[in-house]
Amino acid sequence: MRLTLYTDYSLRVLLYLGIKGNDRLSTIQEIADSYHISKNHLMKVTYDLGQLGLIETIRGRGGGIRLKAKPEDINIGQVVRHTEEDFHLVECFDPKNNLCKLSPACKLKFALNEALDAYLKVLDQYNLADFLVAKEEMFKLLGLERS
Repeated sequence: MRLTLYTDYSLRVLLYLGIKGNDRLSTIQEIADSYHISKNHLMKVTYDLGQLGLIETIRGRGGGIRLKAKPEDINIGQVVRHTEEDFHLVECFDPKNNLCKLSPACKLKFALNEALDAYLKVLDQYNLADFLVAKEEMFKLLGLERS
């Protein structure tokens, strides 16, 4: 299973905001600079995270973004489910585009589906707070300064 860049960036934004805390707002540009990724990519990511109720956007001068939900309330499995386009590991997972001739008799799809379910079940056991235990070290690695 490989996550899309969209999901990767979504998780990174949540980590960044969790590391930084809610005492200071962050900007999309600041996050993009810290991770060396495109601001344009992060604009859609942050918009969608806001629509999911995970972050809040404060507009205007001195505005920015921060976590809306508590890190312990942000389930990683749910974030992945919301940010991934689909979970079609193989062609037969997508009934609209399945051209595999073996599909009616193939049992491999059942094993792959079981593996996907196990993958998501593991992610469901974690929340954002679980990944913020090395907050101070991560703060330094991102080059953030204390105010």
